[in-house]
Amino acid sequence: MQSAERSRVQRKLDLDSRGSQNCVEVEKGNANLQERSPNDVVAMTAAVELPGYDYGLPGEDVLVRPAPEGKEIRPKTRDSVVEIDPTDGGTNQTTTVLKDVHWPHGKREKWDSKLDFLLSVIGFAVDLGNIWRFPYICYQNGGGAFLIPYLIMYIFGGLPLFYLELALGQFQRSGCITVWSRICPLFSGIGFGICIIASFTAWYYNTIISWALFYMFDSMRSQLPWDSCDNWWNTEHCITVYEQLVDNSNATTGLFLRNRTFNPNMTYFSSTEEYFYNRVLQIQYADGFNKMGTIRWEVALCLAAVFTIVYFALWKGVKSSGKAVWVTATLPYVILSILLVRGLMLKGSLAGIHYYLTPNFEQLLNIKVWNAAASQIFFSLGPGFGVLLALSSYNKFRNNCYGDAMLTSFINCATSFLSGFVVFSVLGHMCYRMNKEMSKVANEGPSLVFIAYPEAIATLSGSTFWAIIFMLMLITLGLDSTFGGLEAIITGILDRWPHLRRRREIVVLIMVIYCFVGALPTTTNGGYYVLTLLDTYGAPFSILFIVFCECVALCWCYGTRRFSRDVKSMLGFSPGLFWQICWTFVSPLFLLGIFVLNIFFHTEVEVTVMGKAVLASGWVRIVSWLLIFSSISMIPIFMVIGLLQARGTFYQRCIALITPGIRPTFSDFQVHTPDPDKHSA
Repeated sequence: MQSAERSRVQRKLDLDSRGSQNCVEVEKGNANLQERSPNDVVAMTAAVELPGYDYGLPGEDVLVRPAPEGKEIRPKTRDSVVEIDPTDGGTNQTTTVLKDVHWPHGKREKWDSKLDFLLSVIGFAVDLGNIWRFPYICYQNGGGAFLIPYLIMYIFGGLPLFYLELALGQFQRSGCITVWSRICPLFSGIGFGICIIASFTAWYYNTIISWALFYMFDSMRSQLPWDSCDNWWNTEHCITVYEQLVDNSNATTGLFLRNRTFNPNMTYFSSTEEYFYNRVLQIQYADGFNKMGTIRWEVALCLAAVFTIVYFALWKGVKSSGKAVWVTATLPYVILSILLVRGLMLKGSLAGIHYYLTPNFEQLLNIKVWNAAASQIFFSLGPGFGVLLALSSYNKFRNNCYGDAMLTSFINCATSFLSGFVVFSVLGHMCYRMNKEMSKVANEGPSLVFIAYPEAIATLSGSTFWAIIFMLMLITLGLDSTFGGLEAIITGILDRWPHLRRRREIVVLIMVIYCFVGALPTTTNGGYYVLTLLDTYGAPFSILFIVFCECVALCWCYGTRRFSRDVKSMLGFSPGLFWQICWTFVSPLFLLGIFVLNIFFHTEVEVTVMGKAVLASGWVRIVSWLLIFSSISMIPIFMVIGLLQARGTFYQRCIALITPGIRPTFSDFQVHTPDPDKHSA
């Protein structure tokens, strides 16, 4: 530097439409002074110490705090660098960013590589729902015509929320609990609500993975265990997959299949269905919600194995999970490709794909189709679960989160579409071999991946191999989502109580044990009923309301313009008008619409097992509503706590709670052009 400019700090109160906010304005004089180092410049212009406030951020960001009269200090830095970025418009206005600011509890870890982060996001977003839900929803709601509302909801609803959460996490460098206290203290309960939902999901989601693990181990034999009806769990109503293969030249009204006569007036269940319900779940020993039976020790052991894998993937943070996803996020695509090629080679596969893609444009006039498209894209991308916040918080500050959002969200949607070919090609072959209609075999949820698809696999040569790799794919798909869900909780806890960071291994262990104990009821004989209850009421309703509150807190209280300036400080360019309109208006309406329609179309939970429907009793309905409100209630509870703890009149308390908290943004600290009238010698 040939010369440095004298700098002085003034305190300024900036009032805007969102309430009061303090900012620091640095005015540069014209006097020529001796050369100063970058650290000296920062110490003079940016560092003011406030008692009781953190002024450092983990990693590479500076926290410039407005203050009453305070003494200048030198920031506690290591290899500090001042980076001056000129803004657009030809002015001399600049923003100062401080690198590697001291963090009292250790520097925040970062991803070892960009690919670790991308695979983690893809692994979280691409989950079991891409396999067992999207193909069936597409088939049921207009086939190829369903892609029209799906893409519209993706562009105007899912993608903006996905981009918003990645950018917010990367800028704030914090988990779901503390980030909302900074953005808008009034909505600080959002983070705790998210953690409750994530724990509900962990209770049942990992049980599904344990079922797949059970299937995979039990398939390691010369003959698949669901091939025959000669096992102890089979009933007199059992019919094997081979006995269902129709010989068109010998078919009669009485159904003579493979030399066995079947009574057309009797209900039969496939050997695959009996294997799932009577062998894996042993649900015959339960009586609905009123008698759950005992814990299935085999399933519980598989569940323990799943959580053991999860623990060792998460115990070292993103350093360990970033390496685990190299296997768990890529292996499903290898297996999907193998299954797709094999499926397309089967007779009848094209007929199955025809069922999958044949458009029915009349369905577009049905509001349920649009609601299905909106719900599918939202729950597929997964904004609002705190996972995207947590994962992006470990990015470098200058990482291009905009490009990441475009790439990973597209891969997620493309995977959903591709999985439809994998599923329906094999189901089409099964319909061809058994002379069945697609409506009789196509289904969603666990019954698709644990009954229909294994039954179709049993008709293939080398069925043991195909069963093992299919279940392995389900396991890896599920593990990725579990990694993300628990990381959201763990990151939130460690950022809220940073002294626990040194004991991360213990925190992760406690969290894994807590989730394992919470999941044990789903491993009982009647655990399938508990799992259905958690899947129906644990997240779908409450997460929509919570993400709606997120949009209100960020876009209306914190402000879309301020957030856009935050994004610009990271990426070098502001989000376009399209994104700002979507964040401010479209996304909240998108979420509110799904929430209202899901309530309007909701019916009481009904679990059908072996042709028998089990309705929820009165106490089950009460538990269902408690599951919903247990997470939603965190928002009003923390609102009341915040109002009681604040000072001043009620109006002043409200203003304080909608004002960004202890963490000002980069856009609040700007170095302005000199004012000759304010020149100080």
